[in-house]
Formats: sequence, structure tokens, C-alpha cells
Amino acid sequence: MKRALIVWGGWEGHEPQQVAEILATALCAENFEVETSDTLDAFLDEDKLRSLDLIVPEWTMGEITAEQLNPVLAAVESGVGIAGLHGGMGDAFRQSTGWQFMVGGQWVAHPGGAGVTYGVEIVKPDDPIVAGIEDFQVTSEQYYMHVDPNNEVLAVTYFPDYGEAPMPVVWKKMWGEGRVFYSSLGHDAEVAAQEEPLTIMTRGMKWAARAL
Repeated sequence: MKRALIVWGGWEGHEPQQVAEILATALCAENFEVETSDTLDAFLDEDKLRSLDLIVPEWTMGEITAEQLNPVLAAVESGVGIAGLHGGMGDAFRQSTGWQFMVGGQWVAHPGGAGVTYGVEIVKPDDPIVAGIEDFQVTSEQYYMHVDPNNEVLAVTYFPDYGEAPMPVVWKKMWGEGRVFYSSLGHDAEVAAQEEPLTIMTRGMKWAARAL
């Protein structure tokens, strides 16, 4: 049985506890043993983190100390997977460039706020994380992000008012020996629970944990 730790908190507008519950339920359905915590001190024990298969942060903004951050970076580098969505991983700890380096991106803006209906284009349909999922639309925050050019991008969106370049929505990468997965979909519990975002996130978590 794979073991996962979900750590939730930060800005309440993203409904971190509710989203954490959705992700925990999805992992339990995939035969994961899931522990949840509402404190970043859950990251202090590096030996415990190294014993996990997956870390799932659901913590928008906030601050993380070096004592909390370094064990996560070391555990993932050693081979533990990490997977997250939206601001819970891609807009966490804005002052921590080490976190952003591991994640492979950082939120910059969401023009139009939470009520934008935009398209998500699958660009690697043969990848198991997005296999069988057609291009779809979602009404939510459309994340404009700074991203690592080394990311393996699985899905993109477009901002016509800001140029023609595709903006990554879903990606995966390596951090040392660890697998890193990110999806910018999932502004709140309602969006996180929708079919396409939840399917992608569930598969991404499994991939990061080497269960897919």
C-alpha cells in the first residue's frame, strides 16, 4: 500500500481543507494510506517524509521556514513524489525560490478572476496522466505562470490578450530522483471535484507516487 501525506492550510479562499478532503478520498479509492495535517510542522521530520511515497501540499501563500522546507526538498530529491494543484502548490510560499525551483513554476496573475471560462488543450494525449481526456473547458481562475522550460507539459491554455504562446496548465518533471506533478486546475472544492480536473490530479498523484 502506498503512503501519502496531505498538508493543507494557507489562504482560505481556495478552500484548502475541503480540497484536501477531495484529494484524500481520491487517493484512498486508489488504495493509498493517507495522512492529513493542517500544520507545516508536518514537514519537520525528514526521516518520516523519506518513508512516504507521496507528499501533497495544499497550502496557498503563507511562509515556510528553512527547517520546514529543507526536509521536503531532500525527501523529494531522494525519490519521494510530490503532487499538487492550483495555488496549493503553484502559489505557495512566494518568498521561497527553493520551493518554486522544485515545483517548476509560480503563479503570476489570473486575469479576469475566478469567473473566466477558458479552454484546456491536451498536448500529450499518449501520456497516461491525460490519456483519453479530450480538450475541455473550465470556469475558474486561469493561471498565468512563470514556468521552468524543462517541464514536460501535458496540457496548455491560451491568453489571447497577452500573446500567442501556450501557457502550461499541467506538467510533470523530476527533482533529483523524485517525481513532481502539477496542475493549475482546482481553484476551490467545486472545481477540484469536476471530472477532468480530478481525473488528471488523481492520475498525477499516482504517477508521482510511482503507482501509474
